[in-house]
Amino acid sequence: MSNNLDKGSAINFPDKSGIVFLIGFMGCGKTTLGRKLAAKLDYAFLDLDHVLEEQVGMTIADYFANFGEDAFRKLESKVLKQTNYPEKVVVSTGGGLPCFFDNVDWMNAHGKTIYIKLSPKTLANRLENEKAKRPLLREKHGDDLIEFITEKLAERDKFYSKAAIIADGLSLTAEKAEHLLKDA
Repeated sequence: MSNNLDKGSAINFPDKSGIVFLIGFMGCGKTTLGRKLAAKLDYAFLDLDHVLEEQVGMTIADYFANFGEDAFRKLESKVLKQTNYPEKVVVSTGGGLPCFFDNVDWMNAHGKTIYIKLSPKTLANRLENEKAKRPLLREKHGDDLIEFITEKLAERDKFYSKAAIIADGLSLTAEKAEHLLKDA
């Protein structure tokens, strides 16, 4: 899949109904659900975090460490907006992506968005063993991790809530997501 990150040319986007953006906090299941939903719909699957890592030749954690969050958020937005998407694709986004610049509005204008919503405690349980790969969580443990997630969700809710579809992450399956997309 080719991306035009360094080219200034306009990108032709497929019909809005052909792109599904999965948004939500890290650990909510965007990649896992995305793969299953893409298979169910017979769509391609794209993880924007992987696209970004391929573009810069390093992990997100390393990019964060070397250049900081501001530079990362600018790059992440550029990757979102300059990736050439297949006509039918399910896209897993980074947890913070919808919350910076006009990213969530851009995704809503170019596709259908699904917010996978989970409680802070559920997210903390899922993320406890993945902190090494997640720069924002490295030093957080137990109640501190739950408190951090609670605060971040409070900040991000106004962006996540702009999604066309808000779904309970505990009961969301590819089949349910497909049904929600048809009704959206």
